[in-house]
Amino acid sequence: MSVLTIESDLSRVSINEGLTKQKLRPTTKNPNTAASMRQHQQQQQQHPQLLKMALHSQAAAPQQSSSAARQPTIVTLNANQWRPSQMHGGNGSAATGSPNKRIPSSAAAAARSNTSRGSIDPSSVRRSNPLLGIKIAGAGGPGPARVFSLDDFEIGKKLGKGKFGRVYCVRDRKTGYICALKVMDKKELIEYKVEKQFRREVEIQSNLRHPNISRLYGHFHDERKVYLLIEYVAQGELFKVLRRKGKFNDVRASKYIAQMADALSYLHKKHIIHRDIKPENILLGLDGNIKISDFGWSVHAPSSRRTTMCGTLDYLPPEMVEAKEHDYRVDIWSLGILTYEFLVGNPPFEEQGHTATYRRISKVDLRIPSFVSPEAADIIKRFLQHSPEKRFPLEQVVNHPWITKNRPYWNSAAHLG
Repeated sequence: MSVLTIESDLSRVSINEGLTKQKLRPTTKNPNTAASMRQHQQQQQQHPQLLKMALHSQAAAPQQSSSAARQPTIVTLNANQWRPSQMHGGNGSAATGSPNKRIPSSAAAAARSNTSRGSIDPSSVRRSNPLLGIKIAGAGGPGPARVFSLDDFEIGKKLGKGKFGRVYCVRDRKTGYICALKVMDKKELIEYKVEKQFRREVEIQSNLRHPNISRLYGHFHDERKVYLLIEYVAQGELFKVLRRKGKFNDVRASKYIAQMADALSYLHKKHIIHRDIKPENILLGLDGNIKISDFGWSVHAPSSRRTTMCGTLDYLPPEMVEAKEHDYRVDIWSLGILTYEFLVGNPPFEEQGHTATYRRISKVDLRIPSFVSPEAADIIKRFLQHSPEKRFPLEQVVNHPWITKNRPYWNSAAHLG
């Protein structure tokens, strides 16, 4: 039996709580999820500055050196509890590994010894995350187990809403760390037959470690809901930033594309195809760096060849439109579409109807506006090749003239536009 483990130093992240002198009342365990959520939302009104503190903690915190980090405590979560047969909850009880369990006494004592309450100078805020380090390990792994529940978190502002759930800004009561909590309804996952897709998202994202990929710290569930504990990325969807600006200049676009290429190369080396690259699935941090998120359509494909048609219409490659087998190079095509949309403001093959869009994709009917720089136009054309074998290798992106020309200005706010 495999388990998911989380390495945690269980040390409290210092956050200035002087904004309010009123302490949050402890919540009681409630098997009714809806009532529990309402209780937390009432507490949210008592703590209106949670999102502001999240932004402050990410912006003001100095990076803790790895040499100064303490030895982590291993926290174990059972990965097998997410099988569809257990998600149905037909007997009216929570699945195996109830979230109402608490940290064993030894781990709890360690947590209490590292926890301080009250108002703290914001200058002492650390960026280190006590929830970092999820990894797959064999049964009987070292260390005590911590099983999360909704009562472990203070619920803040709603960050977004998707087809199968909502995302909230939350703070871990034990460590004080700010993260995002994705809440999904089990009935909807079963009704829309996406249990396998959800389970695959958890399994894949739990094992990824890259600075430009959003972290999944852990997951838990109760009778009605499933919860994903995700890295909080302050500026949210890159799509919203792009829509607000209309388009990006070469400096900003090249920085994002270089980071995307590096992250996708990392995924492909692990035999993972994302298959749904688009601005909505890219997050932007306060430091100006991007992170790939939403691995719902991703697949671990050691055999390389796939046939499922998935992703977003405007970003589909010719091989998917033509119902042919595809491999990891569908992500390279999507990177070309993304580059074009960054620089122009809309996808290159966008039409009113699906049929017209499919036709343009299949023909690679690419029309690049004259205001796009020659170097940018060149890399777009290299990405958007009908034949997957001819698409620009991700490892070569870093040395393309468009990237090397703009790299010196990536850290200049004046040039990012």
